[in-house]
Amino acid sequence: MPVAPSDITVQHFFGRDGQRLAYRELGHGRPLVLIHGYFSTATVNWLKYGHAARIAERGYRVIMPDLRAHGDSAKPHEVSAYPPDVLADDGLALVEHLGLTDYDLGGYSLGGRTTMRMLARGATPARAICAGMGLAGLTHTAGRGEHFRRILTNLGTFERGTPEWMAEAFLKTVGGDPVALLNILETFVDTPPGVLAGLDLPILITAGAQDQDNGSASDLVAALPDARYVEIPGDHMSAVTKPDLGRAIADFLAG
Repeated sequence: MPVAPSDITVQHFFGRDGQRLAYRELGHGRPLVLIHGYFSTATVNWLKYGHAARIAERGYRVIMPDLRAHGDSAKPHEVSAYPPDVLADDGLALVEHLGLTDYDLGGYSLGGRTTMRMLARGATPARAICAGMGLAGLTHTAGRGEHFRRILTNLGTFERGTPEWMAEAFLKTVGGDPVALLNILETFVDTPPGVLAGLDLPILITAGAQDQDNGSASDLVAALPDARYVEIPGDHMSAVTKPDLGRAIADFLAG
């Protein structure tokens, strides 16, 4: 079921500040914008493990941007290219570029946070998916990137087999740019509980059974007026590799 990235054309749009950003599409039908996580890419999160294909076969046009500083998108080093909430700005620019009015929206980890920021900023999908994210990861973002900051500023110093070493190895496989990725950590914006309580569209919350990286997913469900929770196997890093993630999203959209 995984689709070779070479089979999918890389397309481009521009952020509101003129940065050239990339996206890919798979399938035909109702549009679904899916946003990947930090350090990763659309190809790794959504294509490699078959999630996009599983959703596309249900009649969806799966639209997968590469976040600023990731994948095939621009990776500027200037701090000025990373104002607060710039990833939500970029997501809203993509929706506008494609002229989407009736669509769905979701993401994993940083992509889930970006999805919720887009909703807080006025995005109007019919349904949303926030995966690999808990309540604290949305309402208290200060310090959330310190683990990655330590990795990015101490590359080459970690003992083989440690979580830091494995994260660095992953960074190398995706060709990550440490300077650009460090800048991303300065863009996080809190979403107040009152704003979450006002998001009355159906939202799927899904996370690995052992995933506590971004707070409690069940607490996030309780903070939203129309949310449902689907637990999938794994922790934060492994849950995204399981077919259960794509199945949970596809079933939610079909429901």
